[in-house]
Amino acid sequence: MKQASPPSPPLPVVDGVAPSYLWLPVETWPNLLAFLEQRFPAISSATWVKRMARGEVVDHTGARLAPDSPYRRGSCIFYYRELDAETPIPFEETILYQDERILVADKPHFLPVIPSGRFLHETLLVRLKKKTGLAQLTPIHRLDRETAGVVIFSHDIASRGAYQSLFQQRRVDKTYEALAPTRPGLALPLVYRSRMVDGTPFFRMQEEAGEANSETRIELIEERQDCSLYRLHPLTGKKHQLRVHLAALGIPIINDAFYPDVYPCKGDDWSAPLKLLAREIAFIDPLDGRQRHFSSQRQL
Repeated sequence: MKQASPPSPPLPVVDGVAPSYLWLPVETWPNLLAFLEQRFPAISSATWVKRMARGEVVDHTGARLAPDSPYRRGSCIFYYRELDAETPIPFEETILYQDERILVADKPHFLPVIPSGRFLHETLLVRLKKKTGLAQLTPIHRLDRETAGVVIFSHDIASRGAYQSLFQQRRVDKTYEALAPTRPGLALPLVYRSRMVDGTPFFRMQEEAGEANSETRIELIEERQDCSLYRLHPLTGKKHQLRVHLAALGIPIINDAFYPDVYPCKGDDWSAPLKLLAREIAFIDPLDGRQRHFSSQRQL
């Protein structure tokens, strides 16, 4: 049976990368290697054998596992994720603040927050672990890879839940900025509400009729020569909410490859980042009651 959370990892963080884990499903396999070959078809049998020989595949006690180790349903195994090649992302993150409990970073465009897919070392989490040596560093919330700006991390397990609850209970004030076309006649400020659901293709969201489940306050900061700078206050946290709402208003964010239309993937164009910035995060600290306020140093 799949469990909600793993035991404490028996493998150390190596070069900023923490071990991955997997609960073995209730299935029957002749041995562990046979299961891993089926579960991860992109990873060759020879690769798993080499990892096991190096002691990089273990059970929850830290005992090394071998190709012919019995498949024990319901147990938890740990291993290191690897990528053969990873494209360097030529933009640098900045640490805005750090104390004994949290770290606040200013993320550049294009950099994912956590390892996923084709990104491992080129992620904000792994880069910061390498810089700081904080093995327990964990993001409290996320930003899309395409979005730049403020991200808060916890590196103290004892207080992590208190900070996570701030976001879960929507007790955090988040302010974004976006560059988008100027729409004459659009009365601002305004509050835009809609019902957002999973869209097509799978990575998009879409709006449908029904009770609203997303809400954004939109303000005009300034009109520029060929576009305008907007201030956005998301009162809910739906995936791609700001991008969907501005596109629905006829002012899609500049360089958005998903909304209102999906553009063919041609790889990252470093010269054309999505013009969306997580400018500020503010909240009352759940442990000492202080007003916290963090602001990105980046400009659109």
